[in-house]
Amino acid sequence: MTTPESFVVGNIVKPQGLHGEVRVKIRTDFPEMRFSPGSSLTLVHSRAELPSSVTVAHSRRHRGVYIVKFREFDSIDEVEKLRGAEIRIPKDALHELGEHEYYFHEIIGCDVFTTDGAHVGTVKEILQPGANDVWVVKRQGSQKDLYLPYIADVVKQVFPEQKRIVIEWMEGLE
Repeated sequence: MTTPESFVVGNIVKPQGLHGEVRVKIRTDFPEMRFSPGSSLTLVHSRAELPSSVTVAHSRRHRGVYIVKFREFDSIDEVEKLRGAEIRIPKDALHELGEHEYYFHEIIGCDVFTTDGAHVGTVKEILQPGANDVWVVKRQGSQKDLYLPYIADVVKQVFPEQKRIVIEWMEGLE
């Protein structure tokens, strides 16, 4: 499995207020670290020329998103062009994780199987509603997505290098 050169940690949704802050949809396991003051990030946008690197002045969690202020921008007019930009970090900014901890990019795209070998679907997204992460599994055909809690009773084995996850099917998962 090859590792990309950089990883998306968020997407800029829109400006927030008049002083150059933006609303960021988080796509990282560690937003408090990625968006801490002084953090250097890369902005990528298909429609706009952006600075190659920006520095976080401050950030805060707000209603399911992060409000981020970059040192390089001071007004709503300056950050309007950032709308839709990806926020990335280089792969050397990743740190070692503990046992049973995984980066989003290791889990998204994994095929999910039950302990008896039945294919359930593919992880398409990870939600962080509170106590534990929830892996959204896209199922085949017209079946609704499965919301799989990342808890030991359900997730039995994770093989990121094989893009394979084994779960214990429990009553109430659907």
